[in-house]
Amino acid sequence: MWKKESDRFEYLQTLVTEFQDTDSDEAKEQVLANLANFAYDPRNMEHLKQLQVADLFLDMLTEDNDSFVEFGMGGLCNLSMDPECRDLLLQTDAIPLVMNCLSSPREETVLSAIGALMNLVTPTSGRGFADVAVVECMLRFSMCESPRLRNLAEVFLEDCCSDEQVFRARQDMMGRTQTALGIPLPKD
Repeated sequence: MWKKESDRFEYLQTLVTEFQDTDSDEAKEQVLANLANFAYDPRNMEHLKQLQVADLFLDMLTEDNDSFVEFGMGGLCNLSMDPECRDLLLQTDAIPLVMNCLSSPREETVLSAIGALMNLVTPTSGRGFADVAVVECMLRFSMCESPRLRNLAEVFLEDCCSDEQVFRARQDMMGRTQTALGIPLPKD
């Protein structure tokens, strides 16, 4: 599709510029969706880093528009697969912003947030960033009706949490019906 690598960069740069220049939320949603999809392809990583698309995605996580949040979170999930992008995200305030997306009303946003958190677990960050509220949230998600959400939460608990963290979270949850720090109980 691309004649030269510079064509790829120019196209991505055009998308970023279009996002910045348009006043239309619908156009911004389309551009964000496209950028999130391009973030899935490792051949685009250097260009996306150069264009600081991770910052754009991070900015979307605090927007009131649920579609902006969904596409921003999806893009971050895709970017977090790249080791350099992952390290960049770990050096910013990305983790609290991603954790906030666990309470999104949109399942796609929640799935992307879980995926991003899973990608951010490294030997350096370790399992320690999965605080009790996140572990409790994953325990609740592991009991919900949605098979995608249930299965991904179970993988998170297995791969990103220690047995001790899961045990402590289960103990803390016993006898409580309230939510974990604003993270809603999944709908049955």
